[in-house]
Amino acid sequence: MMVENFMEILYDNKVLVTERLILREFTKNDVHDVFEYGSDSETLKYLDWNGVKSIEEAMKGMMSYNISRMGVFAIELKDIKKCIGCIDLRLVPEHEKASFGYVLNRHYWNKGYMTEVLTAVLKFCFEKLKLNRVESFHYVGNEGSGNVMKKCGMELEGIGRQEVKIKGVFRDTVHYGLIKEHWFSLHD
Repeated sequence: MMVENFMEILYDNKVLVTERLILREFTKNDVHDVFEYGSDSETLKYLDWNGVKSIEEAMKGMMSYNISRMGVFAIELKDIKKCIGCIDLRLVPEHEKASFGYVLNRHYWNKGYMTEVLTAVLKFCFEKLKLNRVESFHYVGNEGSGNVMKKCGMELEGIGRQEVKIKGVFRDTVHYGLIKEHWFSLHD
C-alpha cells in the first residue's frame, strides 16, 4: 500500500470509539489534562518523555507534537469528557507495519482503559490500514504495559539488554509484536 493511502485512511479515521472512550485528535482544550499527566513523575517514570513543567510548556508540546501529527490520538473518557492520555501510532508504510507508544494518567491505571484503547488501535491497524505487523516495547519494571500488550494478543519477542538510556539509566526493553494472521485468528 502506498504512503498516500495510509495518510488518507488516517485522515478519514480521526476518531475511534470504544465502549468507554473516544480516541480523537488533540485540541487546545486538552492542555490542562495534558499538564496533569505530563507533570506527574509517577506517570512518566518509564517514558523517555521528560514531561512538562507548566501549562505553557504543555501547550507548546501539544502544538509541536500532538496536534501537528496524524496518528496521535488523545484518549478521552466519554462520561466526563476528560483527556486521560495519549496513544501515538507510528506507521512504517514500506514495511506495512506500525509501532506505538502510549501514556495514561496514573489516576486511571488498572481500570482496563489501555487494553480498550490498544484493542481499538490494533483493530484499526489490521482491519482498516491492512498492516502486516504491529510492534512495541516496554521497559523492564513496567510490566503493567506488557500485560496490556499480552491481553490484546501481542506476543513476547525478546528482551534487549540495556538497549536504551532513559533519564540517565540503561534500561532493558521487552519487545512485543503481533502479525495480521494472529490478529484475525483471535477475532474471527
